[in-house]
Amino acid sequence: MRAEELCKTYKMGEVTVEALKNASFELYEGELVVVLGPSGSGKSTLLNIIGGMDTATSGRLYYRDTPLHTADSKQLTFYRRNDVGFVFQFYNLMPNLTAYENIALAVQIAQNPLSIEELLEKVGLADRAQHFPSQLSGGEQQRIAIARALVKNPQILLCDEPTGALDFATSIQVLKLLKEFCTAYNKTVIIITHNTAIAQIAHRVFHLKDGRIVKIENNPHPIPPEKVTW
Repeated sequence: MRAEELCKTYKMGEVTVEALKNASFELYEGELVVVLGPSGSGKSTLLNIIGGMDTATSGRLYYRDTPLHTADSKQLTFYRRNDVGFVFQFYNLMPNLTAYENIALAVQIAQNPLSIEELLEKVGLADRAQHFPSQLSGGEQQRIAIARALVKNPQILLCDEPTGALDFATSIQVLKLLKEFCTAYNKTVIIITHNTAIAQIAHRVFHLKDGRIVKIENNPHPIPPEKVTW
């Protein structure tokens, strides 16, 4: 993916809010990127534009050779469905479906899905496949939400504060899953967070402040999540 001078403005009454200002960057296959910044720095706006859930006010965004900045709603829907997976801080599981059935929902719209059974093994919940969300801990629900995002076999996995509601041990487990998906399947994983410790696992770190990417930091030696200094 290539972004050139992306800007996003919102009108709030008579006030214009610049949520994203002249963001330019590239994203590569098989890399894990952490987007760091405080609340209100533009992280979620950037994630939504990359994921095709929102469009920039100005600037250009290319996925492979496809210009997303000129895509219509139908083209963006296909892009989200076929190429992007989403993991959020809150799990958004269907309460009346089992863990297995929640993951299977995504299979119905996937072109080349991964195995549900294999993913349940990878997230360590094969024995919880027939449990409902109310019967799972927060960490288990997040792992099911990750499996649901991964089963589509997306090229880009976007994660919005995926460990924000989790304890330390479960956070490590979730980060290991995301890192493994990036490495094992050669996918692009983007994690937005305000937790600077998570940056240690990334290949690159985008630092955002007041809607601007103020620095892109290369990390030639990312470390395993279990070795992160918190």
